[in-house]
Amino acid sequence: MKQSNKQLTKLLAAAFVTLIYIFLYLPIAIIVFFSFNSSKLNIVFQGFTLQWYGIMLQNTDLMSALENTAIVAVATVVISVFIGTLAAIGMFRYEFRGKSIVDSFLYIPIVIPEIVMGISLLAFYHILNISLGITTLIIAHVTFSMPYVVVTVRSRIAGYDMSVEEAAMDLGATRLHTLLRITLPIIAPGILAGAMLALTLSLDDVIVSFFTTGVDSMTLPIYIFNKVKTGVSPDINALVTVIILITLLILVFMRTFEAKTSKKGQVG
Repeated sequence: MKQSNKQLTKLLAAAFVTLIYIFLYLPIAIIVFFSFNSSKLNIVFQGFTLQWYGIMLQNTDLMSALENTAIVAVATVVISVFIGTLAAIGMFRYEFRGKSIVDSFLYIPIVIPEIVMGISLLAFYHILNISLGITTLIIAHVTFSMPYVVVTVRSRIAGYDMSVEEAAMDLGATRLHTLLRITLPIIAPGILAGAMLALTLSLDDVIVSFFTTGVDSMTLPIYIFNKVKTGVSPDINALVTVIILITLLILVFMRTFEAKTSKKGQVG
């Protein structure tokens, strides 16, 4: 009786996990599937074709939106990681008056509704008479991405042993050399995780971007959002498939990097 109950429990657990994975990945599989559909309608599969991948490259509006998205995402990651990492290290290493207040303020961009942040940034730009464009978009994305980097890096640096830095400086290393050769390599997994979060948030954002983008700086999520009203064309499915492939390659790189870092830590 007990054995049959255990088997039933395992069967139900396996079925539950399978349903979760189907719910998560079936929509992605459908997009990839219809990117090879010869029909313009995402309803019936009429035949296999690669023509939409060529049409995708010829769609100037789509490529322009992709280019803007890439520029904003890369700039957001670089600025957020630079400022966020230094902020995390500084807040971990130093004590100062009002530190708890600054720490609390870091969570405001994380918990605040995106539409509130978008309207606030739009009003801020209007008061300063700043024209909307790529620059305002990058500033907006850094605003909501940087706190995630700070939180992620701080979680990695929480168990950091300061005696390692002290030992390095006792042996003649400067503060800059210690930061570059000791501190950053140790917290590198946290920095990489923060960079991936910033990249994902930037690539995926619609609401804040809608309020802070200009006419000539439309991003890919906004472009697709506008296309939903008239119907998503298969060339967009093709582009999404390419992005999914790139995402998988990035995940493989991250897993490989984490495995190598973990192995080095065990050897050390």
